[in-house]
Amino acid sequence: MTNPRNTYEEESSKVIIPLPEEFDLKANLGYLERNKNECMYEVENDTITRVIAIDEIPTLVRIKVNDSNQMVVHFLKGKPQETIDVVQYIREWFDLDNDLTPFYQIAKTDPFLKMTVEKFYGLRLIGIPDLFEALCWGVLGQQINLSFAYTLKKQFVEKFGESIEWEGKKYWIFPSYKRIAKLTPIDLADIKMTVKKSEYIIGIAQLMASGELSKEKLREAENFIEVEKSLIKIRGIGPWTANYVLMRCLRFPAAFPIDDAGLINAIKTILNMDRKPTKEEILKFSIPWRNWESYATFYLWRVLY
Repeated sequence: MTNPRNTYEEESSKVIIPLPEEFDLKANLGYLERNKNECMYEVENDTITRVIAIDEIPTLVRIKVNDSNQMVVHFLKGKPQETIDVVQYIREWFDLDNDLTPFYQIAKTDPFLKMTVEKFYGLRLIGIPDLFEALCWGVLGQQINLSFAYTLKKQFVEKFGESIEWEGKKYWIFPSYKRIAKLTPIDLADIKMTVKKSEYIIGIAQLMASGELSKEKLREAENFIEVEKSLIKIRGIGPWTANYVLMRCLRFPAAFPIDDAGLINAIKTILNMDRKPTKEEILKFSIPWRNWESYATFYLWRVLY
């Protein structure tokens, strides 16, 4: 049987990736376009343009979906040593290898998911394949609203990241942990984050630069709980950030940022509550979502915007 990860067509300057039936372009673009300060890609005319860096080799790509439900990836500038690396990055970014049929079966009768899934059917849990980027995004987003988190990320990326220029525009690459590991909080003072967050991000970068922390090492852990514990041991990483990274980078389906403000507000909105639901109530509501908590959370976020 052919491994779907290896299924793609390659031409001189593009690759064509077949998409699952449960993929809707508008649903996914709706998520990607949720904030105007997003700096890691550009969406224009149903087309995504971004840099994908593999082993520090950057490739600028433009991604479209054709009428045959195929993702067409054009290489605009630069090309990786192995095309399949870009294909796998994109498959991971859009979670294309996950069969959503069981989740949609659960959603059909679930009072929280039914209408949300009907409205956003075909939305994938769009991830952050790079561990350092995912951890930074988790730290930046702690205890602030989403809009301000995007502002901080933009400042951080544009100050410390590299970029590729194409047709008069700059397309950014997330700062490397190797570069950030050499900094001090004073170097990050221009970015409007707390000193503590600066320390956390530099500390994470140093752990990765030393080889103590990596995506590969985390995946070697025996189970979900062990990975969660490993992340929480890191200074600045609490249960919310750990589960955010487990959900969007390490792809654990049972990852559940139960204290997430967006999740809490979505449930409050759906139930028309005049107070926030308690943790115990959320745990009870989530019993039917077992092993699909990450997707349930991602879809419930869409209730709010």
